Amino acid sequence: MSLAAQSMRIAPTGSILPRISALFSTQRPASLMVRSLSLPFFPSLVLAVPASFHLGLPPLGSILEGIWESILKAVPKKKTSHMKKRHRQMAGKALKDVTSLCKCPSCGQTKRMHYLCPHCASTHKTGIFSLAPTPTSVISASGSSALHIHNTTEPSFPLQQSLEGAHKLGCHHVCTARDGPGNVFASVGFGSEIKVWRNNKESGKWELWWELPPSKSNGGDVWAVALSSDENYLAFTTSGGKIHVWDLTARERIRTYDTGSGSGSGTAAGSFAMAVDLSRDGKLTASGHENGGVYVFNNDTGKLAYSLSGLAKPVRAVAFSPGCKRLAAAGNAGVIALYDMVRGEHVQNLSALSTAGFNSWITSIDWNDTGDYLLSGSLDGRVRVWDVNREACVATHSESDGVLWSVRWLPKTERALAPGMGKGELFCAAGESKNITFYREATGI
Repeated sequence: MSLAAQSMRIAPTGSILPRISALFSTQRPASLMVRSLSLPFFPSLVLAVPASFHLGLPPLGSILEGIWESILKAVPKKKTSHMKKRHRQMAGKALKDVTSLCKCPSCGQTKRMHYLCPHCASTHKTGIFSLAPTPTSVISASGSSALHIHNTTEPSFPLQQSLEGAHKLGCHHVCTARDGPGNVFASVGFGSEIKVWRNNKESGKWELWWELPPSKSNGGDVWAVALSSDENYLAFTTSGGKIHVWDLTARERIRTYDTGSGSGSGTAAGSFAMAVDLSRDGKLTASGHENGGVYVFNNDTGKLAYSLSGLAKPVRAVAFSPGCKRLAAAGNAGVIALYDMVRGEHVQNLSALSTAGFNSWITSIDWNDTGDYLLSGSLDGRVRVWDVNREACVATHSESDGVLWSVRWLPKTERALAPGMGKGELFCAAGESKNITFYREATGI
């Protein structure tokens, strides 16, 4: 069988490759050279056999140039970062330099005006366990061996004196006489030693007056301590549940109150005495115990006056009101119980829930000079001011997240400490933060 070559003809690409022609419509169209063949046996059948194929492609550079331009246009723009937006928002609103600075009159370090010097206030290496105010100063005790006295007559509350090595194992309680002249204070160390300090009027410095060794405590380790308003009597508690009263002038024990079976009440036999206070008229002595018992003794007769109920958990603080008509007691129950000292009755409770939804342990309480307000410090780090007449908490200050071990009202001043501060009572708080924080009445500093 032979094939006969026929005449050559050109077929345009538009009919054969429509997509290619559309793609390169602006360029020279592609062409396909074909050869037509016919078979002798089938003359009507014509076959188109490709002879050559030619594409009219544009130059490679022009193709890449178009593709690259489309890719660049399709790429999204870079987003503005949060930091860049913040910089634009804060343009001209940066933090201003602190210019209200002064030098601490005690240590000479730079500090902010009207603020407690951080160098002086942080002199305690461990948490502060107790505070005791005088008319001109506040005394602080901690787990370190030193006692510190801060001057409260100046707005910067500078460190006035440090009693280094006062207690080798640290000090857990310190007390002064409320409404007293402020010439004597007592401290108790973790070694159960009691030291009585006296202010030297000539030098203005505090000096050790005398020491009561642990061997004379007669009834266990010494814990809480209290001074009478005339600074002549000292009362302290022991782990055996006893309360001893000493005459500071004669340096001898004059009373011993036993809360065990010999006191006429067997409900608190030998329970740890965790708190003590002397009434300002000197007639009553109150104690709080680990088993929740609260006892009031008559100093004239030396006998138990009241055995008070209302708190079933350890009592960490007791305090007589300035008029000696009320007694406040508080502790692990998270409630401040108030008792009438005329009839020996439980009259009211003060309580507030913590942020965790339960009553936090109350570690310290104190009355102001008028007896209208109570101050409390608790385990949740909050200082609360209570209006006794309204039976409500009127102010709450979040001192820190750590435990507050002591809160105290400062004696009312007759003049303003600094411009804008005004007259009125101040109070202070201290605890695990190792700092002493001072507040004004009704509002925090």
